[in-house]
Amino acid sequence: MMMQRRSAVWRLLRITKQHRNLSSSQHVILESPDHSQVLVQRNACSRMAILNRPSSLNAFNTNMVATLHKHYRSWEDNPEIGFVMVKGSGRAFGAGGDIVALYHSIKKGNMEACKEFFRTAYSFIYLIGTYLKPHVALLNGITMGGGAGISIPGTFRVATDKTTFAIPEVHIGFHPDAAASFYLSHLPGHLGEYLALTGEKLNGVEMITCGLATHYSSSARLPLIEEQLGKLVTDDPSVIETTLEQHGELVHPDSSSVVQRIEILDKCFCHDTVEEIVDAMENAASETNDAWCISTLNRLKEASPLSLKVSLRSIREGRLQTLDQCLLREYRMTLQSIHMQISGDFCEGVRARVVDKDFAPKWDPPTLDKVSQDMVDQYFLPLTESEPDLELPTKSREAFL
Repeated sequence: MMMQRRSAVWRLLRITKQHRNLSSSQHVILESPDHSQVLVQRNACSRMAILNRPSSLNAFNTNMVATLHKHYRSWEDNPEIGFVMVKGSGRAFGAGGDIVALYHSIKKGNMEACKEFFRTAYSFIYLIGTYLKPHVALLNGITMGGGAGISIPGTFRVATDKTTFAIPEVHIGFHPDAAASFYLSHLPGHLGEYLALTGEKLNGVEMITCGLATHYSSSARLPLIEEQLGKLVTDDPSVIETTLEQHGELVHPDSSSVVQRIEILDKCFCHDTVEEIVDAMENAASETNDAWCISTLNRLKEASPLSLKVSLRSIREGRLQTLDQCLLREYRMTLQSIHMQISGDFCEGVRARVVDKDFAPKWDPPTLDKVSQDMVDQYFLPLTESEPDLELPTKSREAFL
């Protein structure tokens, strides 16, 4: 069945080199004893990066991503390291970028700091998506926005009963970024459009069902999984997968899950425009009085109208683009958002939801009919000669198709 089949996009990319007989001490050492924002655990022949801002739900800043990038590059080049893992501390894997810090930087006019953050983050995501060694992300807890971006493009993603996934950017006047336009566009049917335009959450069971996760385990079993992975002396992804499957669980979404509503979801979110999608949801809600239809309609009406139109186009373009093309386009779209020449919705959305928390954003434009085609088109224009584009390194391995 479609919902039980893992999407081909997420199948393991073959590593063409021969598997080495790696050997190393299996003694575990925790580096960075100063409790920095990125901790590193050394295992037999693997490394575990630990996001360590639990009070901020592991929201990452430029320094965190730069540190991760530095570690990952060194591990990729180290023949004694077979694979890499990442997890979060506290109750989150990662809530994404530190949007409050970005908000204050924009307000102070420090645009270069904002651009540096996005350049660093997107480059790191590309590194994960083209990594030459197996990558395991333990998504135990909140996994949103950029937190999903630094995990989903990797080889393995383990979801748990505590996992909460969402791409809520349209509700802060932004767009699904950090490779979201790539991986959401490859989900079954029009589930990607639904997640992008509503910002609704998925649990761990739903993530494994639709292909966002590759494995599922109860959170109580994670310590055992980490222990077993830490003992492995291999760079063979099939060995890692076998270990994950040995400790994984077979689960099925309950009857109220969105993945059980693919038929009506596809019928409503297949349309070419946001207006048509909203009309379809209104018709479905009035005909059925179904709570899910009503909730979905309300979510659409709460989002930034400009973000909705920009995001729909982004997801549709993502279906025909590679990972690097999506990241390049998202970077251009992001610069349009933070420069606020078209609209100030990003700062207004962050203010309303995270800074002042009045949850009453004043979107500009305020309604879908006020969003012109020209406004949307500007988000997708190439950057001017005076604005450097995102530079991604050439990798020896093919990026996701």
